[in-house]
Parts: sequence; C-alpha cells; structure tokens
Amino acid sequence: MTENQAPREAPERVIDLEAARQRHTSQTQHLVVLLTAGDLLADAAIAELDLHGTPARQALDMGLKEGLASLGERSFTAITALLKDLEATPSWVTPATLHRGDVVSQSVPPIWSGLCSITSALAHTYASPTVARLLAGRGTPTATASRNLVETAVWARQIVQPGGLLRGGQGYVAAAELRLRHARMRAKSLADWDAGAPGLPIGQFDMARTWLGFTLISYRALAAVGIEISPEEERHLYRYWSYVAHLLGLDERLHQDVADHAGARRLQDLLDSVTPSPDENSRTLTIAMVEIQAHAMARAPGMALSKEQLSTLMHTVLRQTFGEPASNRMGLPASATPDLMPLIGTLDRQARGWQTFSPASPREVHLRALKDSGPGVVPRVPRRGTRRRQNSGAGLPRFPAA
Repeated sequence: MTENQAPREAPERVIDLEAARQRHTSQTQHLVVLLTAGDLLADAAIAELDLHGTPARQALDMGLKEGLASLGERSFTAITALLKDLEATPSWVTPATLHRGDVVSQSVPPIWSGLCSITSALAHTYASPTVARLLAGRGTPTATASRNLVETAVWARQIVQPGGLLRGGQGYVAAAELRLRHARMRAKSLADWDAGAPGLPIGQFDMARTWLGFTLISYRALAAVGIEISPEEERHLYRYWSYVAHLLGLDERLHQDVADHAGARRLQDLLDSVTPSPDENSRTLTIAMVEIQAHAMARAPGMALSKEQLSTLMHTVLRQTFGEPASNRMGLPASATPDLMPLIGTLDRQARGWQTFSPASPREVHLRALKDSGPGVVPRVPRRGTRRRQNSGAGLPRFPAA
C-alpha cells in the first residue's frame, strides 16, 4: 500500500452485550452496571457547586490544596464527601512512592513522550465516539485538538512529577479537577443524550479508557520505537497509576486486578467489547491532533525532522500501537516509511539500556579488579578525599581566561 492509497475499510465494531458477558464471565455480574455508571461523588459535587456558587468553589479549592480539615465550619455535604474519598489513601500507596513520583514515565525522553505517549493516549480517548462527540462540540477540530494537546501534556507532567500526588500537590489537584471536569461534561450531555445509546457519556468505561491511555497504550506506542520497560518497571507503573485511578474516581472493580500490561490488556479487551467503532468525530480529531503535534514539534529547537516527516512517523507509531483494523477505523493513513522503524527501535533500545544501567559502586569495581588481577598484586586502596580531588578539575585542560 502506498502513502496516497486510502486504507481499506475495516468492518464496524458492533456492540453485543450478551457476547461481551459470555466472554468476560468473571465480570458478568457488574458489566452492565458499570456500563451505565458515572461517579456519584463527583456528580453530587458538581450539583452542589452549581447550587452554592463561589463559596462552594472556594471551599473546594481550599480543601484540595490544604485538606478537608482546613474548611473548619464551612461545610458543604457533597464537597466534604468528595474530599473524604480523595483523602482516603489506599493501603497499597506508600509515602516513598508518592515522593518519587512515576519514575518510569519520568525516564522517557521528552521527544518520545510527546510523539508517542501523549498522541497515543489522546487517539485512544478519541476512539470512543461518545467522548469524541462531546469534545467535537467544544469548537473546531483544530482548536479542540490543540487545546487537548496542551492540557493533556501539562496534566500528565503534573501527575508523574516527584511529590505530585501528595495531598495538595499539583498532580493531586489536577487529578481531582479532571474528575470534576468529567462530571461536568456528563451533566451537560445528559440533557440531549440519546437514551437508547449504549452506555453513559463519560461514564466509568470512558474514564477507564483515559486511564489506560497513559499506561497500556502509551507504553505500547513507546515500544514501537524501541522503548520497552521491564516487568519490575511495569509493576511500579501500575502501582503508581492505581492511585491515579482512585483519584479519578474509577471503580475499583475495573482496575484492582490490573498490575501489569497483561492485566491492562484484559481490561482493554473488556472496554473494546462494549465500545462502538470510532465515528467521523473520532477520525477528524485524531488527524487534527497529529498535524498540530507535528507542527509544534517541528518548530522545537534542534529538531532535525520536518513537519511532514514527524506526521508520517506519528501515523506509523499509532498504526503499530492500535493495529491495522482499528487504525483503519480511526482513519489513520498508511505510512510510507515503515523501514525507518527498526533503526529507530535499535537506537532507542541502546539508549534505554544506558539510561537504566546501574554501575557497581567504586569499591565493588576496585575489589573486582583485584580479583581479576590474580595473587601477588598489592592492593591500592583509594584514600579518603580521592574522589573529591578527581572531581575538582585537577588535570583537566585549562583554557585562557576571556
């Protein structure tokens, strides 16, 4: 298939609830419940904010930044309930984990974070016609995609940074605000929503898609360019993002058993079985998002690729991330440069290896050298202060003063 050839149409994915229930027997008892479930605490908080206005908003802002105890006598029932839920830290979350942040995501080079992680997470969100329909109503595709790119990149950076999810931290507040934004969109959309349409707008399944976008989908896209993580890193990633799921109001039944990519793939399969095929809004937003990201990255200092090359590369990554049938339904054009991917993958795997390389301590290196030298060698133990002298600049070439 050449670059100018349109991808072959893939058959539309049709929702068959009975087939989905038979396929996911372990979750049958709550499959239909979650299909029509929202977020009661966030929904009630939005209603209370609308009812009481500025005083309620001020109380919520203070509660998010300084904790529920800071509200004193200013009590709003729904806001208080939401803050209690946010502050109910799950047992698996440790202070050390929150202080470190998402160390796995922090290790991804910024260029690949933007080119792979953010674009694939957004494309995965847009693939839900429910979400795409709501987002398309916010303005032109270009304006909507541009705003979503900026908001998503900022949000993800706040979430993964060290200390970001500590109570009152930027990531903690950002996660709570996204939860409330979902509730706001849900409330606005219900007025003219087709009652016969499957699911609930921005319900639990759409919220789970957002969560998977930054875990399974992002790292599937990164793997397409050779950035792969170890099983131990997978466990760290999902342990951290399980707390993000809690802050987002995601039902525990959807994510409590997801501890690695394998568990995430099972959840993804469940979501796909109850999500209609991408529609025209999905395709328009996805293509606009890629073009805007390519344009922005091409203008970055030191970027050696043109906008067209970056756009082609992103289309290639997305097609490898989602597979041919899904990519065709999403309207992703076929790439003309798949031969570049093995080279990019090799270079990124090598860089990743050095990035995660943990050298032995100086003492271990010294003792190993003695052992390899054999008997009769007089040990030369580094004296105290040697490292300081070595790092002080002694012995380095000196340049004339300006």
